[in-house]
Amino acid sequence: MTKNVGGIEKILRIIVGIALLAWGFILSDPINWWGAIGAVPLFTALMGWCPLYSIIGVNTNKS
Repeated sequence: MTKNVGGIEKILRIIVGIALLAWGFILSDPINWWGAIGAVPLFTALMGWCPLYSIIGVNTNKS
């Protein structure tokens, strides 16, 4: 599993992930999936690896 998510993109993914998670908790509707969707960009940012990027051959990690 080669890291394929770069620095600025990691920061943006963390911000978007936390925002979606917060929105999911604020909208506390029983059928609210925004919190679960927010876990995806947060997880990929923390791991530094995006499975979709691996499939399509994108690499934003410049190291």
